[in-house]
Amino acid sequence: MRRIGLLGGMSWHSSIEYYTKINDAVAKKLGGHHSAQILLDSCDFADIRELQEANDWAGNDASLTATAQRLVDGGAEAVAIATNLMHKCAPAIEASVDAPLIHMVDSIATMAKRQGFSTLAVLGTRWTMLEDFYTGRLEAQGIKTLVPDEATCLEVDQIIWDELTQGKFTDASRARYVEIMNDLKTRGADAVALSCTEIGLLVPPETAPLPALDSVDAHVAAIVGWMMAEEPVAI
Repeated sequence: MRRIGLLGGMSWHSSIEYYTKINDAVAKKLGGHHSAQILLDSCDFADIRELQEANDWAGNDASLTATAQRLVDGGAEAVAIATNLMHKCAPAIEASVDAPLIHMVDSIATMAKRQGFSTLAVLGTRWTMLEDFYTGRLEAQGIKTLVPDEATCLEVDQIIWDELTQGKFTDASRARYVEIMNDLKTRGADAVALSCTEIGLLVPPETAPLPALDSVDAHVAAIVGWMMAEEPVAI
């Protein structure tokens, strides 16, 4: 089994999901007392958030690159960023760290293609929805993307930062997200990518009004597939 290095803590609520789901998949695959070989570097998210709010992405590049290097120095054979938004920093990590990066967007594209989806609604932070680093990478792999209008994107973003990343999951926000998903469905989305790692905690895929691809599940499938030196496993 290969050893993965996780850049976690963004937020810790979803990092728990990563740790649990990776170990569960490995245990199901190998049986007995097997568990996953994981190195986890869990940041103080307040530091990352301060840089985000200052639009200091060079600072976040430096922070996450240093984290990835610590993991590799500690024995990780590949790294994974356990958050969608911080894949804005993926190019900096790939350019600086001598280890593979298992990219979340690629894992979502793989899951979408395997399930026969061609048009994904994308819900996440405003950067994830409105910038090219995420939707552009999906489009480059043949997946058409749809996002809400800009005002709704800001509403989705506010709920993420004011509630979800702080472990708050309310019925009102759940209902609003479902309403937004229904609107994207009417615009032609055949599935929705839950492109913030906490959205699946608010709206579990089985409760969404259209097929939902949980970014954590897609990423974990790719990570465990790499750990076992095989194709992504079902989660």
